[in-house]
Amino acid sequence: MINARHHAVRSLHSLAVAAAVTVAVAAATGNTATAEPPPPHSFQNWQDTLNAARNAEVKFHAWGGDMKINEYIRWAGDELQEQFGIRLTHVKLDDTAAAVSKVLAEKTAGRNDNGAVDLIWINGENFRAMKQNRLLWGPFAAKLPSWKLLDAEKQPNLTEDFGTSTDGYESPWGNSQFNFVYDQRFVSPLPASAAGILAAARDNPGRLSYPAPPDFYGTAFLKQMLLVLVADTAPFYRPAPENDAEQQRLTAPLWEWLDKLHPHLWREGGAFPESGQAQLGLLNDGELFNGVSFSILETPAKRLDGRLPPSARHILLAEGSLANTHFLAIPYNAANPAASMAVAEFFLSPEAQIRKQDIRTWGDATVLSLERLEQDHRNAFAGLPGGDTLPAPVSSLREPHSSWVEAIENEWLRRY
Repeated sequence: MINARHHAVRSLHSLAVAAAVTVAVAAATGNTATAEPPPPHSFQNWQDTLNAARNAEVKFHAWGGDMKINEYIRWAGDELQEQFGIRLTHVKLDDTAAAVSKVLAEKTAGRNDNGAVDLIWINGENFRAMKQNRLLWGPFAAKLPSWKLLDAEKQPNLTEDFGTSTDGYESPWGNSQFNFVYDQRFVSPLPASAAGILAAARDNPGRLSYPAPPDFYGTAFLKQMLLVLVADTAPFYRPAPENDAEQQRLTAPLWEWLDKLHPHLWREGGAFPESGQAQLGLLNDGELFNGVSFSILETPAKRLDGRLPPSARHILLAEGSLANTHFLAIPYNAANPAASMAVAEFFLSPEAQIRKQDIRTWGDATVLSLERLEQDHRNAFAGLPGGDTLPAPVSSLREPHSSWVEAIENEWLRRY
């Protein structure tokens, strides 16, 4: 566990600023890194893309902290090798920003082709940093054959990443929705409202908590609660104001609620679980009664393999649930963008999406529109286990503009 009072702010959210400074320094010293990236390769048709992709290696930089996800990527690698002759190498990351920094360093050094990163699992501020600093190849997403199986009108998150338009530089991979996990032996059920969660904490002193920001799940908890506590959410879909006092004024309802909540939390709010996964471990051990998740299939998946107790359940807040999409992006200097496109297409295909949504393999919700699928694929989705345990749907809350992440985290660390 980590004590939040002594936890330093991570510098990853300053990537965009750091990138601009680095490139500016390179220009001043005559480095060629500021040259425009080469234009995207063009392929006459999809078969041309597959022909160019054959026998290539794709170095896929993706988080490697989950055994089931790693196994899914290994399965995909076997399929890609057999079907297309593509060698998929999973470069396991602790943080996506490491891959972004690598591409930035190559641009600074003038390495505008044959880069070390071919494909990145990405979203949020990392995507915004890459887009702002022209580190992306494309646009390519609409050229993928399975793009026609998406419905961006009904799911605007497919073309907007934390308030930043994707403009075709990302291919959707999975959908996420923030939810609360609880053990119904002790809290039955966890109330589905901000007021109810506060009451549950008072009724169960020391047994509820949330992950410490800047952990991804801890920050997601803050954003989720902010959006249901404020009267007007519109300011959070614009860039955060530079004035600290204005930021604090807009976010005041969140801090007032947390001030009431913290004295009743685990360790009286003096320390917090270090991550979302660490908190689910404490729930599994019975030390905590609640956890948080960004996958509505994670609870049934972890019940299935024994990482959560049979009594674990999950809820969505009735006021709305924070939702986003995670994506795949190709760096501007990828060694073989055709092969990277082929991998992105494979991951978007109904066969791969069905397997990914299966709680026995991963349990990550599909981005495909079921209405646009052939009947056999719709039947396959309908037959997946765990669907009967999903909570009742609520309205989806769009992710705030990514600039709010740093503002909210910094204020939380200053206060707590």
